[in-house]
Amino acid sequence: MTSPLPETDPVPPPGCPMHRAGGGRPAPLYGPAVSDDPHGLYARLREQYGPVAPIELEPGVEAWLVLGYPELLELTRNEALFSKDSRRWRVAREGRLAADSRLLPMTAWRPTLLNLDGAEHQRLRSAVADTLSRIDHRQLRTTTEAAANALIDGWGPDGTADLIAQYARRLPLLVFTQLLGLPAEAGPHLIELISHFVDSSEKSVRANAEFQAILVDLVRRRREQPGADLTSWLLAHQAGLTDEEAVHHLVVILVAGNETTINWTGNALRLLLTDRRFRSTLTGGRLSVSDALDEVLWRDPPTQNFPGRWATGDTVLGGQYISAGDMLVLGLAGANADPAVHGPDGIGGNRAHLAWGAGRHVCPAQHPARLIVETAVETLLHRLPDLQLAVPAAELKWRPSPWSRALVDLPVLYSAFSPPRPAASERPTWTPPTAPPPSDSTPSDATSTPRTPGSGRPGRRSWWNSLAGWWSGR
Repeated sequence: MTSPLPETDPVPPPGCPMHRAGGGRPAPLYGPAVSDDPHGLYARLREQYGPVAPIELEPGVEAWLVLGYPELLELTRNEALFSKDSRRWRVAREGRLAADSRLLPMTAWRPTLLNLDGAEHQRLRSAVADTLSRIDHRQLRTTTEAAANALIDGWGPDGTADLIAQYARRLPLLVFTQLLGLPAEAGPHLIELISHFVDSSEKSVRANAEFQAILVDLVRRRREQPGADLTSWLLAHQAGLTDEEAVHHLVVILVAGNETTINWTGNALRLLLTDRRFRSTLTGGRLSVSDALDEVLWRDPPTQNFPGRWATGDTVLGGQYISAGDMLVLGLAGANADPAVHGPDGIGGNRAHLAWGAGRHVCPAQHPARLIVETAVETLLHRLPDLQLAVPAAELKWRPSPWSRALVDLPVLYSAFSPPRPAASERPTWTPPTAPPPSDSTPSDATSTPRTPGSGRPGRRSWWNSLAGWWSGR
């Protein structure tokens, strides 16, 4: 692929792949176009260029966006021709990627399953997949429900909340900090750092370095004192990960698991509040929460684009000439919208979407992520049955990320709480091996109606309520 053409050049030079691409300048995959109306952008690119479109990731940094469903499957299943090793990228090798580029945190090579092919990829993937498989799903559901109820109980009595800032963004960290064996107070700082480099903000490079420093310390401590957590299990795996490999894979688990879960929860709740058909089929029992979440993955997957693959040689994909070293971005949202894969009955209950990727690099964290999001949505629907959007749907704003599909906020109104299921005093709780002491503070009542007998908080606050209270500034 050639460099973008000067605006004064009316016609691409002979031999340029833009001749075959339909002409014109590569579309920017950054800025308002990709955050405000990505579906419209992908439709226009598909109409102009077909299933593979030329794009810019930054001014002067070109790539290809794969929008076709069969083309994306071909891309992800052909490791020999489309490698995960970002060191092949021509743009970086030619010195055209700035030292402070916002793309670096998402494209820089690391010794992880995301950047390797073949046997080495399989070794590292087995370590991550086996570690995640050790999660007790029943315990995870109990843990997530307890965290969700603690957050909801912490909301004020005025009947308003922001479901992104006060729920979707906090809930996964309450779960993942415990799963990984991180100290509770690390949660809010970690999510701030993750947001910076996933959004490719101006602070992304520094945030990425600080994020990894926290995990280096965690690995060091868990080498010395193993616990019943994902970090300890990863270090003990027979694959024999080095400390460096373990740190980088904790980054993968936290970013993939946490960021995806946040966005999936937020996008599901937005659809619930803005799409009458979706809400009526869900609350009326005609659609399970699990099926509803798959519809969200088709329509607004939490990761809309993902870097990437790098061509190992000159080839053709989707009618476009791809040069060795070109970067190809997985257009997950665009491929899901490919008209070729949508039948006359729509997509209800269909899990053939590409939200998790495909091939050998398909996301290994999808099952715990699904369980967390299912529990988050079910708990909220039970606790706040009259939940409604507080602003017109058109006023909702999206984060300016080329990779994530994530709302800035989701303000809601509600009139009353329903008590937790079962009563808080009877619910099982999970206390971590190194749980911090409970707070002496007494949270204020967050209900606008009397609680049923036995539904109040126990005298001694659980670990979840202490942590959720800290999140809420109590």
